[in-house]
Amino acid sequence: MRAQTRQGLLSSTRQQGGRRRRAVSAAVAVAIGVMTLGALAPPAASASDSAAVARPDAVQQALNALVRDDGMPAALASVQDRDGRIRTYTAGVGDLTTGSKVPGDGQVRIGSNTKAFTAVVVLQLVGEGKIGLDATVDTYLPGLVRGKGIDGRRITVRQLLQHTSGLPEYGIHVDDDEIRNRYFEPRELLDIALRYKADAAPGTTWGYSNTNYVLAGLIVQKVTGRPLAEEMDRRIIKRIGLRHTYFPTPGEMTIREPHPHGYHRNPANTPLRDFTEMDPSAGWAAGQLISTNSDLNRFFTALLAGRLLPAAQLAEMRTTVPAGTSGLRYGLGLTSRPLSCGGVYWGHGGDIAGYETRGGVTDDGRAANVAVTSVPTDKAATQHVKDAVDRALCG
Repeated sequence: MRAQTRQGLLSSTRQQGGRRRRAVSAAVAVAIGVMTLGALAPPAASASDSAAVARPDAVQQALNALVRDDGMPAALASVQDRDGRIRTYTAGVGDLTTGSKVPGDGQVRIGSNTKAFTAVVVLQLVGEGKIGLDATVDTYLPGLVRGKGIDGRRITVRQLLQHTSGLPEYGIHVDDDEIRNRYFEPRELLDIALRYKADAAPGTTWGYSNTNYVLAGLIVQKVTGRPLAEEMDRRIIKRIGLRHTYFPTPGEMTIREPHPHGYHRNPANTPLRDFTEMDPSAGWAAGQLISTNSDLNRFFTALLAGRLLPAAQLAEMRTTVPAGTSGLRYGLGLTSRPLSCGGVYWGHGGDIAGYETRGGVTDDGRAANVAVTSVPTDKAATQHVKDAVDRALCG
């Protein structure tokens, strides 16, 4: 979920360094506690291990730098080693107005990590014989997807999950101020996208578009006869015990549990503004979830361990195509990225105005997730968030 104003609210394409897909930007609201970067307090660094506070390890140092050098109001991380030992980290302040501490493992909006959850539900239904990966969208939503160069009879479910459908993005056509307070029905988001011509013919190229996952969510609802949020809660959240993960209900603009405030600037050279509270419905199946770093680690660990999908569907999910030029590869709602110490890690990542989350798990059981409370506005800061994940997994 990408979170640049008029450049996106729901995306993981900042991971790629390749083709950047602009998506919905979460509303830029009237500021609460407006502060400039120059007014940021020195980072209040902490770790779950007192020794790490006295002599910061590589992860703590990376978070400290994100606050000190890149201007993030706060940074949080949860790291799990091969033996299952978990450490949590924080840096910065949870509220720029009050200077309050960052809640350890606080809840954040996780943006496009939601896509991995949506993909898991779809693939569970594939395993149950209720959805076909290579069936067309029209099989489930007949006549719904039509536009300039767009035909649901030619687009498959696999292409939706893999971002190879060629469908245009809806988010760049929605105003930020409207998004923050307005509730969007999923069909409204699709209708916005269908006003514009296709980006490419189905199956010809990879191109990140949140529209794909809106359609995937609509297919889930059509097949099950139940709301996507209920299916996600029953099939994933409760099944593996994600205690701090939820799909906000219609009209729910707050974050339920302790959380750092999220901040945004628009344009990039203006002061940070607090819009922790927002209506996330413009994200829906592409980016609406709220979670914590530790719950994300639990989710991706369970997924890779085969606790959420049959082996055949997990193999499909892990079958990837190149996505940009940075080594990122995209499967079915799941990405792989090379590690500096060798191998890859599997995850997704997401941006939504106010928050960026990055992380994943390795095949040998390491897990790490990092969150910052403002989406980086330059390439260097973006890279530093990814570097923090790399340090956590390679340390």
